[in-house]
Amino acid sequence: MHISDLPFGITDWSGVEATEHPGETGMAFWRTRHFGPIRVRMVEYSPGYLADHWCVKGHILLCLEGELHTELADGRSFVLTPGMSYQVADNAEPHRSRTKKGARLFVVD
Repeated sequence: MHISDLPFGITDWSGVEATEHPGETGMAFWRTRHFGPIRVRMVEYSPGYLADHWCVKGHILLCLEGELHTELADGRSFVLTPGMSYQVADNAEPHRSRTKKGARLFVVD
């Protein structure tokens, strides 16, 4: 990733309006900022959330709270707890998220 033309700035995520994104079950709430081609999000998944699609977008994702289960299309699965992260490239490995307890994430893509 090459970051250019981005002056120093601060984001108070509590002041960024959340948008709702229903899953197959549960709800995702995204607080999103765009910096040129880079999207940065604070994402909260409700308890019982299951994504309604397989995602092929690349991300760097950090779990801040809760527990996130990430399933890859090839059958592998991973559990992230606070302080754990994953990274995946665009169109590399389709993945989807779910959580029983809920989760709060910081995502850059």
